[in-house]
Amino acid sequence: MRYLSLSLLLVLSSVGCARHGVSTTQGGAMVDGKPAAVTSGLAATPCVADMPTTVTCFRGNDGAGAHVMVAMPSPWNGELVVHAHGGPPLEIKTTRADEDLTRWSIWPRGGYAYVASVFREPGLALTSAADDTERARRVFVQRFGKPQRTWLHGQSWGAGVAAKTAERYATPHGPYDGVLLTSGVLAGGTKAYGFRVDLRVVYQALCQNHPKPTEVAYPLWQGLPVGEKLSRAELTQRVNDCLALNKPAAQRSPEQLAKIKAIVDVIRIPESSIQSHLAWATWNMQDLVSRRTGGLNPHGNEGVRYRGSSQDEVLNHSVQRFKADPIAVQRLAEDADLSGRIPVPVLSLHGVRDATAFVEHQAAFRDTMTRGGSEARLAQVFVNESNHSYWNDATYVAALDGLRTWVQAGTKASPTGLMERCSHLGSAWQGTCAVMPAYQPQAWASRVPTAN
Repeated sequence: MRYLSLSLLLVLSSVGCARHGVSTTQGGAMVDGKPAAVTSGLAATPCVADMPTTVTCFRGNDGAGAHVMVAMPSPWNGELVVHAHGGPPLEIKTTRADEDLTRWSIWPRGGYAYVASVFREPGLALTSAADDTERARRVFVQRFGKPQRTWLHGQSWGAGVAAKTAERYATPHGPYDGVLLTSGVLAGGTKAYGFRVDLRVVYQALCQNHPKPTEVAYPLWQGLPVGEKLSRAELTQRVNDCLALNKPAAQRSPEQLAKIKAIVDVIRIPESSIQSHLAWATWNMQDLVSRRTGGLNPHGNEGVRYRGSSQDEVLNHSVQRFKADPIAVQRLAEDADLSGRIPVPVLSLHGVRDATAFVEHQAAFRDTMTRGGSEARLAQVFVNESNHSYWNDATYVAALDGLRTWVQAGTKASPTGLMERCSHLGSAWQGTCAVMPAYQPQAWASRVPTAN
């Protein structure tokens, strides 16, 4: 087996809503295994550019070290969107709050209150980020009171954060009414990042410059040894030295073209995303191993057969091989895998040509929700999009409206329902919903290199 199968034991916590102006540690998000108090010390702050003047913004600290941003529209429709941002970020910057509010201004522009946390821990700390997300909700409630409805929204890596938040804190009676996941990294930590390790070993077999022959060798699952100095500009230069990604195809040598084709065909990512995925396979993997698994290897490729190049036998003989450490897999699973036990409706949207979080994440997530007994509470919609970060206003407005109808009237969200809602939005919201009603993703194993 490529990945070790582990049971992830999660405690589903019931969280009561704190009343306006009252601080409580009962049922709150956890810090170091203990309930953390929250603070309602929000201060008015200038909103991001292009935000309507009817929206007031606030900043504050949640009491556990995470920065919180709130956007409050006037008039307010009485509903709250709790947003979990993508990443994972390797360093904490409070400016992330402004970036996310700018990208997701659709929520306050649509009349929803918005709250988001800038997670207090850098790197792949999914459970910690989930606790920060719940604490941000409590900060909002303490200052503004309990909303009529509370929606949990996660984007990209933040979709996994939102799913984990729902697993830990949602109950049939609150505080979250439903979950909206967009472009989600939802296969779980023990699966989601293995293909980047595959990219590292295939790239190294072809290019031999990360590390260079003159540099100290190291197991590629480390990403980069702790303390090793390599800038992003230097990595970009190494990739261009080997593959000439900075040049038009006509200016590349036949050898460079052949190497690019091998990577694209074996790892199944487009040429345009080789550089970004290789960077994630370097610094994000370094962070994962050094911070989350105690320096142990959570990914193995023993017995994996790399297929699709013109010389598969040579490639498979050349790639670096290593075995996953069971302790590392367990540590990663405990933090970043999902149980699929979510007691409220979940609507998950994904672009079928997403090269950052490929669409097969949704097949893995459906399997997880099925194992967790929550398949009936999952609706998936696929759109003809390649952009990972944001599609258009209309799609998100229609999606949240469909989620609300599901919760209020019991009519489960569906691709055809989303298309119909889009058709009635008119010109108020930009964009069209490029829904593909019949689309279904292939199984996760069809997308990643697997054992013989």
